[in-house]
Amino acid sequence: MNKPKMAAEKSASRVLMLLSQLERLNEEPKVSDNDAMRQITGKILHLIQTQEKTRNEVASKSSGGMEIILSSLENTPDLQTTLNILAILNELLTVGGGRRTGVFVSKGGTAVLLQLLVSSSKDPPANEELMLHIHSLLVKVGLKDRKFGVKARLNGALNATLNLVKHNLQNYKLLLPCLQVLRVYSSNLVNAVSLGKSGALEIMFEIIGPFSKKSTTLLKYVMCVCFLCMCSSGMNARRAVDTGYLPTLLTIYQDWHRNDTRHRHVVIRKSILGCIKNLTNIKLGRKAFIDANGMRILYNTSTECLSVRTLDPLVNTSSLIMRKCFPKNRLPLPTIKSVFHHPLPHIPAGGPVAQLYNQPPGGKTHSQLNLETDFIIYVCYAPQNDDIETDINKLRPIQMNTRPFDELRAYEYFCREFSKKCIISISKRPEGTADPDLVCSLGSLVLDTGVNGGSVDGPQDEGGEQAVLEVPDTAALLPLHDPDLYLEIVKSTRSVPAYTEVAYPDYFGHVALNLREPILERAYGVQRTKIFQDIERLIHSSDILDKVVYDLDNQSCPVIDNGESLKFNSKFESGNLRKAIQVRKFEYDLILNSDINSNHYHQWFYFEVGNIRPGVRYRFNIINCEKSNSQFNYGMQVLMYSVQDAINGSPHWVRTGSDICYYKNNFSRSSIAAGGQKGKSYFTLTFTVTFQHKDDVCYFAYHYPYTYSMLKMHLQKLSALRTAQIYYRQDDLCETLGGNSCPLLTITAMPGSSSNDHISQFRSRPVMFLSARVHPGETNSSWVMKGTLEYLMSCSPQAQRLRECYIFKIIPMLNPDGVINGNHRCSLSGEDLNRQWQNPNAELHPTIYHAKSLLQYLRATGRTPLVFCDYHGHSRKKNVFMYGCSIKETVWQTNVNTSTCELHEDLGYRTLPKLLSQMAPAFSLSSCSFVVERSKETTARVVVWREIGVQRSYTMESTLCGCDQGKYKGLQIGTSELEEMGAQFCLALLRLRRFTSPLELHNHNSHLLDTENDLIDTRSIPNITSPTTYVLEEDEPAFLEEVDYSAESNDENDPDLEPDLQDNHALPDPNSDSEFSRQDSLN
Repeated sequence: MNKPKMAAEKSASRVLMLLSQLERLNEEPKVSDNDAMRQITGKILHLIQTQEKTRNEVASKSSGGMEIILSSLENTPDLQTTLNILAILNELLTVGGGRRTGVFVSKGGTAVLLQLLVSSSKDPPANEELMLHIHSLLVKVGLKDRKFGVKARLNGALNATLNLVKHNLQNYKLLLPCLQVLRVYSSNLVNAVSLGKSGALEIMFEIIGPFSKKSTTLLKYVMCVCFLCMCSSGMNARRAVDTGYLPTLLTIYQDWHRNDTRHRHVVIRKSILGCIKNLTNIKLGRKAFIDANGMRILYNTSTECLSVRTLDPLVNTSSLIMRKCFPKNRLPLPTIKSVFHHPLPHIPAGGPVAQLYNQPPGGKTHSQLNLETDFIIYVCYAPQNDDIETDINKLRPIQMNTRPFDELRAYEYFCREFSKKCIISISKRPEGTADPDLVCSLGSLVLDTGVNGGSVDGPQDEGGEQAVLEVPDTAALLPLHDPDLYLEIVKSTRSVPAYTEVAYPDYFGHVALNLREPILERAYGVQRTKIFQDIERLIHSSDILDKVVYDLDNQSCPVIDNGESLKFNSKFESGNLRKAIQVRKFEYDLILNSDINSNHYHQWFYFEVGNIRPGVRYRFNIINCEKSNSQFNYGMQVLMYSVQDAINGSPHWVRTGSDICYYKNNFSRSSIAAGGQKGKSYFTLTFTVTFQHKDDVCYFAYHYPYTYSMLKMHLQKLSALRTAQIYYRQDDLCETLGGNSCPLLTITAMPGSSSNDHISQFRSRPVMFLSARVHPGETNSSWVMKGTLEYLMSCSPQAQRLRECYIFKIIPMLNPDGVINGNHRCSLSGEDLNRQWQNPNAELHPTIYHAKSLLQYLRATGRTPLVFCDYHGHSRKKNVFMYGCSIKETVWQTNVNTSTCELHEDLGYRTLPKLLSQMAPAFSLSSCSFVVERSKETTARVVVWREIGVQRSYTMESTLCGCDQGKYKGLQIGTSELEEMGAQFCLALLRLRRFTSPLELHNHNSHLLDTENDLIDTRSIPNITSPTTYVLEEDEPAFLEEVDYSAESNDENDPDLEPDLQDNHALPDPNSDSEFSRQDSLN
């Protein structure tokens, strides 16, 4: 029973004895000892091959066996002894290789092998068996030694292996390990550059050949070496292109595609594509690809692969190559500036408008628009957020008045309810005016008198007579909507284009759907299909119509219509569509207008489509979107309003569209429009719609439209709904740049009586300050505000108690001009008003200037608001959530060494978000953040927090898409849910009073929460990963389809300069199907 154990112990002691003998021979080497060394190493080899314990004994650090063997290998001149030792090392590193290889590397084994390789190659021809052993060992060692690439280069081993390959192209037995070692060499990018200069690519292309079932493993390694050499530098890539290897690779790929019918060699095919992809990273390679008919070759091969799901890696890589080589174009516009211009009182030097006006007439220069850029180097880095404010002094509130009180005294007019001289009374309802006659046709809705005093010629039908539209009765369903009143109000709305038409949805009104609209499930491959259809435009250019059917830049030139094309229109309030181009019979490219006095911000759209055919799948492509991602990639649909449905009693905006996706296209942005960044591209939003009715007129919008005229109509109707218990006052805060008024509402409860106690209680109520719609494209914020206003004006007991608790100061639309003129983000000054709060200009930013002044007045009079909340919409996240301000939570996200005891902060800023999470089903507490970022220091939330001293200063963000938690999980958000959110916000304010001490209702400076348990766990604070968005991560999963829609050639580095490269990088596995997927997958 003990015999095997005894035998093992005997063999272990024997190998130690042999190692001892070998060590003595190393110390006193003699020529006569060569025979002895052969015998000893042969015996050690035999013992290692037969006994596992012997292998462990030799490889253990305590035995010193590895040092003795390496010393013998380094010193022996005898070939047979060298072969024996190499065989011993091969046995040791093959079994249990990970740990043993680590011991080998730590003892200097790598350098010994490399020196042996170089010395053995000096006198050709080299011994084949010796070279085979050395390279087999180098493959094993190279994967474990982090400095392998540097050691190989310093020892001169690169050329030794390369020359060995060059002289043994037909010797597949030796060629394979040599190629494996070259692959390991090339994983160091400096080595890859050096190998390219030494002719490695030329040698590799002597091995590459047409389809063959033989030596496929060899070809995998050849392609891997080529891939690494080509991606290492532009110099190698240019050398390969100049030699004509790109057409060769295309031919080889075609051959493998045709013959690999059972798809057993997908890795080889993808490796060939990987090489093509690297060559097309340079301008010369892209030109060679086009000249070699590469677009058509890859398009045809990819089309044949679409039906086989396992071939998706080939399709995705081919798609990436084709899109990269697709010629960069400019948008088909005379200028990227907005079609409309509004003169400003003055233009600040260095501002965005001054920069815009200094552009050349075309809006672009060659240096501003990189249609072709050169070599790309892919760099992986850990995302960091340097945007977080780390200066504690900038985070602390400013304890000083920024303006003299005498300047602020004028704002007493907007706070008359606080004045002792004020006699509280309810203003009378304004007298109604005669309703205008409605004259319309299915093409448009036209006022009988021109807006802004202009005359209007309404569109006529073919008979020359105007049709009278049957208006559905929506008064019972929409108590705040009155079509006739809306038309009357529109007449006083001033727009830059002097709109004379009214959109049907705004006239009819919108009734929220009773049914829920689920988030659209993304069909697999839809993005890839759309991209391939775009590529077809270049391949089959003769099939493209390229017919302009709508153009705001050439309004004087009528569009020639044969009756087959769709008719577009956006010349109405909040409309935005600049140009429509018919690409195919049922496909249209659409271009959005920039914000006025701007050259970018393309996201909001609202336009009309007529002359439609039912039952036909129309594809619409909005081709000048700017954001890098969108909720349209995660189930969001566009909004559509059918006039026929409205006439039939269903006046609804409905979610519609299929095959929706959002991806980068081939239209280049100027550096000015891209914020100084060169080589950036626009994005395409594409969707497909099938219309249901003949002779229908439909409207499409980014989100549920809510116009300025609609707001004025709603306010007028709300005023009529007030009761004797409601104090409601509407003032005009100021006049905008466009000549429109900015309403300011004051809502509270009337005092119980005229007694001093009741009047005193009335005037001592805390102030709640609410605002919305500073960004015109965020229409959901207006629907939330509508819900807030309707609740505040309702007769429910909770609403009455809320009015009795607080005085509400509300600015429901901070940017009327932007809303009216169809802007997405800016006012007529061409600036984002939510970045002007720190130092607003009274002439350029009147609404912000006067809103801030009113807040400063309230602070100066001891009436600092208890809560400030600015309603917004979020385009890239789901749910409703809040951003607040906290010194502690900002510092926690940085490396600033500040003890918690030094940061005295009331934690009450978290109470309102927590209350909302308990009450509002659409609200997500986990999405909230209270970190202050440098880029947000000029926003309303941060400025009101720091300068006005409002601890509970928030931005409330509502999704444009839908919810992924709670009651509405998996559903797209509608106007009823948004209005519900506005009402729930009011209820949360009512509950907030229960957490507020009586002293705080006056001073607003004590702790809100009774216990520490009411706080949100600080561990739930989200990680900061993006410096360009708020501090939260994008909360969406990766796409199922791996199409790199963000790939483009935009690197600005000099391709002749070698990068500062790391010694070791991840090594692609030639046997893996995901060999090159790290550069092909979605970011």
